[in-house]
Amino acid sequence: MSQSRNTDEGRRTRREFLQAAGSLALSAGAVSALGRRLAAAESQPARRPNILLFFPDQHRHDWVGSTAGLPARTPNLDALAGRGARFVNALCPSPVCAPSRAALACGKEYDRCGVPSNGQNYPLQQTTFYRLLRESGYHVIGCGKFDLRKPARSWGRDGKQVVDGVSCLDLWGFSDGIDNGGKHDGVGGYKQGKVCPYMAFLESKGLADAHVADFARRKQYDGTVTPLPDEAYADNWIARNGLELLRQAPPGKPWFLQVNFNGPHEPMDVTAGMKERWKGVTFPPPHGGPPGVDHDGIRQNYSAMVENIDRWLGLYVEELRKAGQLDSTLIVYSSDHGEMLGDRGLWGKQQPYQPSAGVPLVAAGPSVRQGWTCQAPATTLDLAATFLDFAGLEVPRDMDSRSMLPLLAGGAQPPRKVVRSGLGAWRLAFDGRYKLIRGLDSAQGKSKTQPVSRPADKLLLFDLQEDPVENRNIAEEAPQIVQRLLPEL
Repeated sequence: MSQSRNTDEGRRTRREFLQAAGSLALSAGAVSALGRRLAAAESQPARRPNILLFFPDQHRHDWVGSTAGLPARTPNLDALAGRGARFVNALCPSPVCAPSRAALACGKEYDRCGVPSNGQNYPLQQTTFYRLLRESGYHVIGCGKFDLRKPARSWGRDGKQVVDGVSCLDLWGFSDGIDNGGKHDGVGGYKQGKVCPYMAFLESKGLADAHVADFARRKQYDGTVTPLPDEAYADNWIARNGLELLRQAPPGKPWFLQVNFNGPHEPMDVTAGMKERWKGVTFPPPHGGPPGVDHDGIRQNYSAMVENIDRWLGLYVEELRKAGQLDSTLIVYSSDHGEMLGDRGLWGKQQPYQPSAGVPLVAAGPSVRQGWTCQAPATTLDLAATFLDFAGLEVPRDMDSRSMLPLLAGGAQPPRKVVRSGLGAWRLAFDGRYKLIRGLDSAQGKSKTQPVSRPADKLLLFDLQEDPVENRNIAEEAPQIVQRLLPEL
């Protein structure tokens, strides 16, 4: 299909959506404080869609309730997919926090996003899709771990950090928000006297020292519990912040909200109540996992964090339903990267393998076809253009991001035949079945905070349909596939 035809279909889809959005009936049950505020805004004609992005940290692609043989519990995410679309072959632009989030913000591939590792701040002069939404009239809000100034550790106690007299949230394009440190950065910054909003909250509850002591004693991967009560748990605090920001949104404006959870990132700290729900649950062992490790305990805790985030997804959906805005809100659930969880004897991210580079991606809302599973390759890089397109905005020419709106509406082919990811020396190209990797050998042992060159290293080719654990390199057996994917690296 030609590019011009895709563009025409995308514009027609937007027109049809905007016309439909203006005629949506309000729910008679919009009685909550948030509901009354949002219902007043909903009365505006041809209202552009609201956008809610749930963006946890380190949620791997397959850790969802729909995965056969895995006792993960994500009923609300599965329900969202039931009334929308699920992408089962989605990757992140780079499987590490700051580059992945920077690529999402600017809509540019890893090599062009300006943040090659966790050691760089997001270039403040570089525009974001957040800013473009705000300039078009959206109320843009967010909370949790943005990681757009990760090495600075300068969030401010209120989450509204200022650099040279200018608010970073404002420069990034937010109308309001609460930026916060991730798990390690929050505790590390606190020890340095740089108190993020969550640690300030724990201080006010007399719990900061206990939280710091817990991080000092625990392993990054274990099955133990935190001394914190449920009310003080970081992801619960972040989710409450998101709801409060939404309640304060001005009527008469469409809104965009991004909720950046700290979980299920390691360490595997869960509350006693979260852990209790997984008592006695056993899991398939990791592929090639190291011996002598409490894999069940670790996977119980990881699953508990995922389940808790899923619980909040259900609460947000219910809040919007009561407000009469569920049908006019695009909801997207994804993650910045995955987690190896012991597969191949590896932990964390930074790897080109699916547990690390693969992420869940589910979208539901106006114009999105229902109950559809997409096997085509997808990337969170394309969320930037998709959000702009849903808002009726043109995608800037210098963005690499491509809108998925026509695909989501059922009127076009996928925007890409191949998606990419990279970090340091390695790059990968993935077409939904075959994955080609170059430079992985040179990447091993390199510092995660230092960019490295891209030599023409040994090529790895995996057929994920026949070899989902990526064990067998077939590069020499399938030179035609190598040659097809090689130009994408």
